[in-house]
Amino acid sequence: MNKKELRAKYKALRQQLSIEEIEDKSLAIANKMLQLDVWEKTYFHLFLTIEEQKEVETEFLLQVLAGKDKEIVVAKSNFDTLEMTNFLLTDNTKFQKNQHNIYEPIDGPDASGEVPNSKIEVVFVPLLAYDKLGNRVGYGKGFYDAFLAKCRDDVVKIGLSFFEPEDVIDGVSPSDIRLDYCVTPNTIHSFR
Repeated sequence: MNKKELRAKYKALRQQLSIEEIEDKSLAIANKMLQLDVWEKTYFHLFLTIEEQKEVETEFLLQVLAGKDKEIVVAKSNFDTLEMTNFLLTDNTKFQKNQHNIYEPIDGPDASGEVPNSKIEVVFVPLLAYDKLGNRVGYGKGFYDAFLAKCRDDVVKIGLSFFEPEDVIDGVSPSDIRLDYCVTPNTIHSFR
């Protein structure tokens, strides 16, 4: 299937999930993450869940990261430039939803410091679908491909999904950046 077909398929599959299923599967994903060999790293970039899209609930993963005293980085998206600015999550960070229902840090005197891409060691990547080679399908704006292209060569890219991989995604572009892993409630898929 091509990206457009996969977007439609997985949006529909996610809409069928109940709130309880999303919470149970998201907790299982956070627990499965503990088996990955990334915990010696310090800077972890975490996407914040878009509830309306029935994404993996990252609150459980955020609790794991905080419990391990990791530096948690969150993004603010610029839909004009299709770029993300990254900020350190602190106790003082305040959030608001943007026009796309994405929680983002609010700029202001209490805003946490901007984090350069070069400091980020692990990125949790949102996705709709992925394949057995680690290619992913997002929402189609290219935010994460552009962001990951500016990160360190050794940044660890981890997708989070309720579902198992497709065999292959048709129409993968040379600018698409592959995942290193994708974590589901039952499995860690490695693409390294």
